[in-house]
Amino acid sequence: MSLKALHIVFIISSIVLAFGCGAWALHAFSKEGAQGNLWFGLASILSGVGLIFYCRSVLRKLKSISYL
Repeated sequence: MSLKALHIVFIISSIVLAFGCGAWALHAFSKEGAQGNLWFGLASILSGVGLIFYCRSVLRKLKSISYL
């Protein structure tokens, strides 16, 4: 597995983790009403969105390098 493929796998898993934590925290906020859960949820969702843009830029930058 190349460094490019490994990097993409880690970015995608980080995106899934960020959105999962965000959904969990926002669900906890709706049940309990704690402000910390709201801020953590919003920060996680924004991190996931930022990671999507980062993944797109990495894919553009490393377009000429193969996945093998």
